[in-house]
Amino acid sequence: MSRREYPAVFDNQWVQPVRRNYGMQCCDCGLVHRIDFRVKNGKIQLRARRDNRSTGQIRRHMRRER
Repeated sequence: MSRREYPAVFDNQWVQPVRRNYGMQCCDCGLVHRIDFRVKNGKIQLRARRDNRSTGQIRRHMRRER
């Protein structure tokens, strides 16, 4: 299985995520979250959960690069 690629996002940069299952990786530690967005009663809500499998894959790859 190939390593999943995440777009490079820099501090204070606005991004346009997909509505469901948006993947976001911390560039320092490799932690990956899956985020869902919705609009309810005119307000934006988000739900985040840690993706342990993707985090493990990214961190293994990060160790090999050192």
